[in-house]
Amino acid sequence: MAQEQIQEQRLVQQQKLAQSITKQQLLQAQLTELPITQLQERVNAEMDDNPALEISAEDNLEGLDYAEPSDAPESYEQEERQSALDAALESIGRDDEELPVYHGGMSTQEEREEMVYGQAESFYDQLKAQMGMAELTEQEESVMEYLIGSLDDDGLLRKPLHSIADELAIYHNIDVSEDMIERVLRKLQEFDPAGIGARSLQECLQLQIERRDPSHLKDLMLQTVEEYFELFTKKYWDKLQQQLNLTDLQAELLIRELRKLNPKPGSSMGEVVGRSVQQITPDFIVDTQDDGTVTFSLNSGDIPELHVSQSFSDTLQEYQTNKENMSRQMKEALLYTKKKVDAAQGFIEALRVRRHTLTVTMQAIIQWQHRFFEDGDEASLRPMILKDIAQKTGLDLSTISRVSNSKYAQTRWGTFPLRYFFSDGYVTAEGEELSTREIKAALRELIDGEDKRKPLSDETIKDILAKRGYPIARRTVAKYRELLGIPVARMRK
Repeated sequence: MAQEQIQEQRLVQQQKLAQSITKQQLLQAQLTELPITQLQERVNAEMDDNPALEISAEDNLEGLDYAEPSDAPESYEQEERQSALDAALESIGRDDEELPVYHGGMSTQEEREEMVYGQAESFYDQLKAQMGMAELTEQEESVMEYLIGSLDDDGLLRKPLHSIADELAIYHNIDVSEDMIERVLRKLQEFDPAGIGARSLQECLQLQIERRDPSHLKDLMLQTVEEYFELFTKKYWDKLQQQLNLTDLQAELLIRELRKLNPKPGSSMGEVVGRSVQQITPDFIVDTQDDGTVTFSLNSGDIPELHVSQSFSDTLQEYQTNKENMSRQMKEALLYTKKKVDAAQGFIEALRVRRHTLTVTMQAIIQWQHRFFEDGDEASLRPMILKDIAQKTGLDLSTISRVSNSKYAQTRWGTFPLRYFFSDGYVTAEGEELSTREIKAALRELIDGEDKRKPLSDETIKDILAKRGYPIARRTVAKYRELLGIPVARMRK
C-alpha cells in the first residue's frame, strides 16, 4: 500500500514545445494596440519613469504659448447657454431635416479643422471613464460604447434605436433587442453631465430637471417641459403663466430657471457652446485628391521625438571603460545606468515598430478599399478580413487585429473605426465575391420599403436581390434576416 502511494507521487518529466514572448515583443504589441490618445499618456509616463529618455530641444519648446486669463464674467457661460437654448428652441421642427449622417458614431459632415489633437481628454474618453462605475455586463459594455460613439457633438442621440440595433448586428455581430439598448441608454443618461444621451431637446431638458432636489419649482419646471413644451418653445410666457396660474414673480423665477438649462450637454465636456471637443481623435488622416489619388499620414499628436540621454550614454561608456577598477558602488551605478539606457532604447524601438506596423497596415487597407476612399460609398467596400491584410503586409494576424480594434481613420467622407473597412465575403455560384455587409444593407432596405400588408417572403426577397446583383440562396436570405433580428413575413404584418 505504501509502495502504491509512493508511485502515485512520482514526478514525471515531459518535453513540451512552448512559444515564449520576450519583454520587447510584449512592449511592441502593447504600444501597437494603443490609440493615439492613450499612447501619449504612455509616453509621458515612460519619460517620468525613465530619466534616460529625453526629447529634443525643439520639441521642448512646443506647446508653451502663453494664454491670457479670461476677463469674462461668471455669467458669460450662462449667457452662452441661454443663447444656445434659444437657438435650439427656434430650430425645433428642422432638426430632422438638418441632421448629419453618422457612420460608426462620427458625422460624415465633420469639418477637418474641428478635429481636436493633443492631450485634452475627449468627450468619448470622459464618458467611457464613467462606465467603470456602472454595473454592466460584457455585452452591455459593448452596447454602451457604441451608444457613446453615436452621440452627436451636443451629447444627444439622434439615431433611432432600431437603427442602432441594425448597425450593431451588421457591423459588430452583436445581436441585441431594442429593449436591451433602451435599458443601457437609461444607464448612460445617468452619467454626467445631466442631459447626456437624450434623444430630443425635450428629453434633454427633462433629464436635467429630474436631477434637481425636490421642490415646488422643480415640479413646475417638469410640468412646463412635459405638458406645455410648445408654449415654452414659442416663448408664449403669458399663456404659460396663465396655464400654471402663477404670479408675475413666480413666472419670472420659473422662466429664469428654465433658461439656465443646457440644450447641449456635450459641449460642457469640452469647449464653450458651439465648438465642442470631438468624440474621437483619429490615428490616420487620409486625403483623397480630385484625381482619385489617396494618401495618408499618421497622427502623431503631441508625441515628441525621443532619444537616449547623452549624459546617460556618456556615463555608461565611462563605466564600461573602467569596469576593471570599479568599486561595488560604481558597479551598482553601472547596472542602474545600463538598465535605464536599455529600457529607453527598447521603448524608442517599440515606437518605431508601431509606426511601421500602422503605416503598412493602412497602406494595405487603402489599396484593398481604394474605391471607397475615392467615392465614400459603402457599397464600394470589398469583402476584406483580417487574414487578407495579414497576408498582404506579412504581419501576424494578431497584430492586424490589435491595430484594427482601436484605431480610427479620418477621411474625406467622415471618421471611421478601422473595423468599418472589414467585412466577410459571400461567394456566389459563379465565383463572384460579395460583401456580406452590402447584402445585409440591401436586405434591410428592401424589407423597410415593403408593403406591410403584404410582406415579402424569403423566396421573393431572394429573387429581387438576384435582380439587383446579389444572387444568394433563400437559406442565406433567412440567415441574414435572422442576424438582423427581422421576423419572418407572416410576423411582419
